[in-house]
Amino acid sequence: MIRMIVRHPVRDYELWREGYDAGRKMRDEMGVTADAVYRGAEDANDVTVTHDFDTLDAARTFAGSEFLKQKMQELGVSGPAMLWFVRRAS
Repeated sequence: MIRMIVRHPVRDYELWREGYDAGRKMRDEMGVTADAVYRGAEDANDVTVTHDFDTLDAARTFAGSEFLKQKMQELGVSGPAMLWFVRRAS
């Protein structure tokens, strides 16, 4: 299992969250097997999202997709995203 972690600021969390939730079907179709959303403890518009995938290739395909780029822009991501991939250590 590969976990993709993305952190970015948004202009309006409530607007962002509504759009994020509306994208569930597309995320499922693109191989996301689980996800979670976190908000900054001091800044509610500081968002961290995790997406799980079966493979690193699937995670990279999702990360580079036009779907993701377009959604981030539409939903008010207001700064650069930090993105990284991890796997559980044994």
